[in-house]
Amino acid sequence: MKKKTGEVYTAPWERAFDSILTPLEDFIHRQTTSAILLMLCAVVALCLANSRWNEAYHHLLEMSFTIGFQNLFLSMSLHHWINDGLMAIFFFVVGLELKREILVGELADPKQALLPIIAAIGGMLVPALIYIGINPQGHTFNGWGVPMATDIAFALGTLALLGNRIPKSLLTFLVALAIVDDLGAVIVIALFYTEALDWNAVVAVFILLGCLASLNLGGVRHPLPYILFGMLLWLAMLKSGVHATLAGIFLAFSIPMRPKYDPHRFLFHAKTLVTQIQEAYDKEKNIIKNEEMRSRMTALSDGVNLVQAPAQVLEHKMHLPSAYLIIPIFSLANAGILIDWASLKNSLTNPVASGIILGLVLGKLIGVAGFTWVAVRLELSQLPEGLNFNHIIGAGLMAGIGFTMSIFIAELGFAHHPEDLLMAKTGILFASLIAGLSGYIWLLLTSTSSANN
Repeated sequence: MKKKTGEVYTAPWERAFDSILTPLEDFIHRQTTSAILLMLCAVVALCLANSRWNEAYHHLLEMSFTIGFQNLFLSMSLHHWINDGLMAIFFFVVGLELKREILVGELADPKQALLPIIAAIGGMLVPALIYIGINPQGHTFNGWGVPMATDIAFALGTLALLGNRIPKSLLTFLVALAIVDDLGAVIVIALFYTEALDWNAVVAVFILLGCLASLNLGGVRHPLPYILFGMLLWLAMLKSGVHATLAGIFLAFSIPMRPKYDPHRFLFHAKTLVTQIQEAYDKEKNIIKNEEMRSRMTALSDGVNLVQAPAQVLEHKMHLPSAYLIIPIFSLANAGILIDWASLKNSLTNPVASGIILGLVLGKLIGVAGFTWVAVRLELSQLPEGLNFNHIIGAGLMAGIGFTMSIFIAELGFAHHPEDLLMAKTGILFASLIAGLSGYIWLLLTSTSSANN
C-alpha cells in the first residue's frame, strides 16, 4: 500500500529514488548486485551440466540461429551469439567505463592513477609468467592470458560484503586496478587471440572507424548513428578475424564525452524554468489540464539530458542490461562444466587447470601486492589515505577472482581443444572460489584486528 505524507503519496519501492549516490557508490552498488546474480547463474549452470538435463543444456547452446534475408544472412549457434554478439554489448559498457575513468575518473590524475596501474601490471604479468612456467609449449601455452583477468563485478561484490570494516579508498583502488586490468585484457585479446585476418574486412573496419570518428568530430550527439555504424563495425570485425566483441570497445571510444549544453548556462535556464513551472502551477492546479506546465517540464527534462555527456548517459542506461542480463546469460552459457568428483584431483593437477589456479590465486597476490610494495618503497607512489599493506594483500587476493573475462579468454584460447577448455573452466571456478574466500577472510580478520587496536 502507498503511504500518505501530506500531499505526497510514496510507495515503498519509491524510496530508492530518494537516495542520492555518488558515481562511485552507484557503480559499486550495481557491481555488487550483478555479482550476486552472476553467482546464482553460475550455480544454476553447474547444476544443469551435472544433472540429467546435461544433454538438453548443451543441445540448446549448440542450436543454430539465423538472422537476415535469403541472400544476406548470418547463422551461428546460440553459444556463439552469446559470446560474439551479446558480449560485444558488455565490451561496449567496459569501453565506456574505461573512457570515463581515463578522462575524468580514477585514472585521469597521473599521480593518483600510477599505483593501481603498477599494481594491475603486476597482477597481469606474474600470473601469465606462472602459467607459462607450467605450460611452456604446445597448444596449452595458448591459455597464458586466462589468469591475467579480474572479474570486477565478483571482486567488488565480495569486497562490498565487508561493509564499513574496510575503507572506501580500498574500493576505489580495486575499481581502478580492475579497470586497468580490463584494458589489459582487451589489448591481449586484440593482439594475441586473433585468427587469420581477412584484409578486405580489415579495410572495412578502418573505414567504419573513420566514419565514427567523423561523427564525433562533427558534433553529432544522438546515439542512433553511432549504433548503426557500430552494428556494421561488429559485422566487419566478425568477418575480419579480429574478435568481434572488440567492436564494442571501439564504438565506446567514439561516443562523445562532452555535453551539448554548458552546465553554467543550463543552471541559469533551469532556475528560470522552475520559476515558470511554479507560476503555471499557481494558475492551474490540475496538472493534466495544465499544458503550459507540461511544456516547461518537458523543456527542463530535455535540458537535463543534453547537459549530460552522451557517453555518460549511455553508460548509465546500458549498465543495467549488461550487468543484469548479458553477463548472467554468459554465465549460464559458459559456467556449465561437467565435474567428475572421482577424478577431480587429477583435473585440478592438470597443467592447464593448475597453471590457472596458481596464476589467479598466487600470481595475482604476488603481482598486485609485490608491485605495489616496490612502487611505494621506490617512492614512485604512495598508498592512498587510510590504506595499509594488509588492505593491499586483500585486494591482491580479491583480484584473483577471474570468472567472466577469464572464461571469455579461455573460450578463445582453447576454441579447438574442448578437453583443455573444460580444464581451464574448472581451474577458473576453483581459483575464483579460493581467491574470493581467502580475500574475504583475510580482510575480515585484519580489519577486525585493526579495529580492536
